[in-house]
Amino acid sequence: MDNESPPVPKPPPPLLPPAGPPPLVLPPRSRPARRGFGWMIVALVLAVLLVISALYNFRQFASGFAVRGKMNRPLHHRLEEVTVEHNYSEHKIAVVDVSGIITSEPWDRTGNNLVDLISEQLRMAGKDSDVKAVILKVDSPGGEVMASDDIARAISEFQNEHNKPVVASMGGLAASGGYYIAVPCQWIVANELTITGSIGVIMHSFNYRGLLDKVGVRPEVFKSGKFKDMLRGSKGPEEVLPEERKMIQALIDETFTKFKKVVADGRRFANKNNKDMGRDLADNWEEYADGRILSGKQAFEYGFVDELGDFDIAVKRAQTLAGILDANLIQYQQPFNLGNLFRFFGESESRAVTIDLGMQLPKLQVGRLYFLSPTVLY
Repeated sequence: MDNESPPVPKPPPPLLPPAGPPPLVLPPRSRPARRGFGWMIVALVLAVLLVISALYNFRQFASGFAVRGKMNRPLHHRLEEVTVEHNYSEHKIAVVDVSGIITSEPWDRTGNNLVDLISEQLRMAGKDSDVKAVILKVDSPGGEVMASDDIARAISEFQNEHNKPVVASMGGLAASGGYYIAVPCQWIVANELTITGSIGVIMHSFNYRGLLDKVGVRPEVFKSGKFKDMLRGSKGPEEVLPEERKMIQALIDETFTKFKKVVADGRRFANKNNKDMGRDLADNWEEYADGRILSGKQAFEYGFVDELGDFDIAVKRAQTLAGILDANLIQYQQPFNLGNLFRFFGESESRAVTIDLGMQLPKLQVGRLYFLSPTVLY
């Protein structure tokens, strides 16, 4: 027992490091959402359209500036030829529409008006050797004296310069200035029920002196001469001088004489070129040139038109006068302009209230002469 060795002590357990906070586990990183390319495509398309519009408008401006420098008038809209009736022919007949009030007021932002539009169409028809004739579709009660005379003169010059017949096709209404622009044509076709005639001149003014007297307002006018305030609406009846009425009536009579001369010259030109196929003016035709309206049948009887019929009759007559058997009917129209699209989005909201009466009323200006049928005045 004495020889037994003492027990070996067990080693102490290993020291463990102090417990720390649990490890931080981060959530998996989320991938950013993919952005579509749709907005980029839309932006690119809009940018391309904007550049094209800017280049087109710059070209129009540059061309217009060049034309204004030569002609001292606004640039005509560039028109393109459109076939409205395809008859598989090598010949063409250009159809020119004249609808509504004949006016020199601008009908777009470039300052072009109805006279410019018709003159440009006639120019294009004269330049195209395939165009053998022109049909003037008239559906108008007339309008301004100067605008009507400019259109009538353009038609006469076109026929004399290019030796191509112009046939007037009267619609429901071709009175006063509407007849004025039709009478230089080589041939006039009217429907039996067409309202035409109304050969005469009108000038209007409003006198509101009675209303001013009722509300106690007295106008004070300073003028350089006794006739400087002719047609002033605030004049009293005693202030309208007899000489003033005489001068205004003389101006109207002079313009009326010009109207009758245009009728006589136009019908004489038609008879000469039609080789007596059309109608001669009646010997007493001036008796019916007193402002009265006529039906197409009456106008045919008095020699103001050559033939009774519709647009198809006018087409056949144009082919006969041009010496062709068939033709495609074309028109000259304004092409689509991207600039108009951007102007549409940029226009401010209109505050005006409009009332649709089913017809276009003329905006008569005081002191301006009109070839206008009384059917649209009252």
